[in-house]
Amino acid sequence: MNDLIARGKKLLNSQQNTVLSAASLIMIMIVASRILGLVRQRVLANYFAPSELSLFFAAFRLPDAIFEVLVFGTFSSAFIPVFTKALRKGKKRAWEIAGRVVTIGLLAFGFAAILLAIWAPQIYSVIAPGYKDGETAQIANLARILFAAQGFFVVSYVLTGVLESLRRFLVPALAPLFYNVGIILGTVFLTRHLGLMAPAVGVVIGAFAHFMVQFPLSRKLGFRFVWDFKPDSGVKKVGTLALPRVIDLTFDQMGKTTELFLSSIISQASYTYYIFANTLQLLPVTLFGTSLAKAVLPLLSRADGDKKEYRRILLTAIFQAIFFTLPLSAALIVLRIPIVRLVYGTKIFDWEATVQTGMVLSVYAIGVVSQTLMSILARAFFALHDTRTPVKISFIGLTLLISGDFLLVKGLGLPVWALAASFSFSTIVEAIILSILLHKKVGELIGLKFFWHIAKIFVATIISGFSMFFLIKFFDRWYWLKQATSIPFEKFVLDTRYAGNLLILTVVTFLIGMAIYILVSLILRVAEASYFITIVKRLVTKKTLPRISDKEQEPVSPTTTDTQEQ
Repeated sequence: MNDLIARGKKLLNSQQNTVLSAASLIMIMIVASRILGLVRQRVLANYFAPSELSLFFAAFRLPDAIFEVLVFGTFSSAFIPVFTKALRKGKKRAWEIAGRVVTIGLLAFGFAAILLAIWAPQIYSVIAPGYKDGETAQIANLARILFAAQGFFVVSYVLTGVLESLRRFLVPALAPLFYNVGIILGTVFLTRHLGLMAPAVGVVIGAFAHFMVQFPLSRKLGFRFVWDFKPDSGVKKVGTLALPRVIDLTFDQMGKTTELFLSSIISQASYTYYIFANTLQLLPVTLFGTSLAKAVLPLLSRADGDKKEYRRILLTAIFQAIFFTLPLSAALIVLRIPIVRLVYGTKIFDWEATVQTGMVLSVYAIGVVSQTLMSILARAFFALHDTRTPVKISFIGLTLLISGDFLLVKGLGLPVWALAASFSFSTIVEAIILSILLHKKVGELIGLKFFWHIAKIFVATIISGFSMFFLIKFFDRWYWLKQATSIPFEKFVLDTRYAGNLLILTVVTFLIGMAIYILVSLILRVAEASYFITIVKRLVTKKTLPRISDKEQEPVSPTTTDTQEQ
C-alpha cells in the first residue's frame, strides 16, 4: 500500500516533458471534464424541472460576470507570461508576483462580490425581468452562495497557471473533474434537504476541491500567500497586459446578460434549454478550438517577421480547425434529438423540453466552426503584438448579437432558438472580418486555393451529413410507423423508445458518418485527412515527439471557469 501511495505521489508531482505527453494529457482531461460536465447536467435534469433549473442557471450570471472580467480576464492573457518571464530570473520573484496577484485579486473580487450580493435582487429584477418577485429573490440568494465558490476560483486559477508554467499538467487537469464531482454529490445528497440550494452548495464544495487539489503541490513548489496589497512592478505589468482582454470579456458578459434578459421573457424554462444546448455545442469548440489555439500561438510568435512561415502555420491551423469541427457541426444538426434525449432525457425533462433544446442545439451548431476559428484568429493577432484589433471586432460582434437578439425575440416573437441564431451569425461575421484583416496584414492568406480547399471539406461534410440523416431515419422504428408502407421494417429497425437501442443507433450512425467523411476527404485529397491517418498511426505505434526544452517553458492557460455553460 505504501508503495502504491508513493507511486501515486510521484505521478502527481511529475513533469510532462514531451509535447505529446502534455498535449495528450490536456486533451484527455478536457474530454473527461466535458463528459463529467454532461453527467452533472444530467443529474440536475433528473432532480429539477427545466423551469426550476433556469433559476439556478440565472443565478450564475452575476458571479460569472465579475469573475471572468476581474479575474479570468487578467489571468488568461497576462499573468502567465509575466510569471513565466519572472521564473527565468529567479523563482523567488516569480512566486512573489503570484502571491501578490492572488491577494489583490481576492481583494478586488471580494469588494465587487459584496456590493453585487447586497444589490442582487434589484439587479436581477432588471437583467431577468421575466421572473416573478419570489423567483427573483430565490435567484439572488443562490447567487450569494455562488459568489463564495468564485472566491475559491480566484486562488485556484492562479495555482493552475503556475503549475502549468512548471510543466505539472496532471494536477491542474484533475481539478475541473473534482469541481464537477462536487456539484454532482451536492445535488444527489442534499436536494432532499435543501431543494434548489443543494447544487449551489455543491458548486462551493466543488470550487473548494478545485483549489485544494492544486494547493499542496503549489505550496511544495514554492507558492505562498503574500499579504501585501500594494501592487509592485510585476503586478502592474499584469494589469497593463490584461486590459484589452478585460474589455473583450466585458463585451462577452454583456452579450450573455442580454441572452438571460430575453430568455426570461420568452418563458421560464427557456434559459435551461439555452444553457443545456450550449453545453453540448461547446464540446467540439473547446476540444479543437482550445487545443489548436494553445498550440498555434507560440509557433506564430516565433514566425513573427517571416510572413511566409506565419501564413503556412496559420493556414494549417485554420484548415485543421475547419476539417475537425465542420463534420461535428453536421452531426449535432442531424443527431440533435437523439443526443439531447440521451444526455438530458429524464421523466421530468419531457419531449417538449427535448425538442426545444434540440432546436437550439442545431442552430448553435451552425456557429461551431466560426467559434473555433475565432480562438485561432485572435491569437494570430496576438502573435503580431496586436491586441486591439480582436477587441474592436468583438465590439462589432456584440453589437450584432444584441441587435439580432432583440430583433428576433422582441421584434419577430421567435422562441429561444433565435438567441442561438443571433449568436452563430455574430461569430460568423467576426471570424470573416478577422480573416480579411489578417489577409491585409500578412498578404496571400485568402485566395482561390483557400476557398477550393474549404469547398472540398464542405462537400465531404455534406455527404457525411446526408449519410447520417439516412441512417438515423432508416433504422428507427418510429420513422417507419409514420409511413404507409408494406415493407417488413420490423426485421431491421430498432425501437428507439429504449435508451439502449437509441444509444446504439446514435453511436453507430455517428461512427459511420465520420468514416464516410474521412473516406470522401481522402478521395478529394484533403491534406488534413491524410494528416489525421498519420496521427492515428503514430499513436498506435507510440512514436514520441521531442522533449520540451527546460529553457522553453510554454504555459497552457486554462479555459474559462467550468460553470453552468460547460
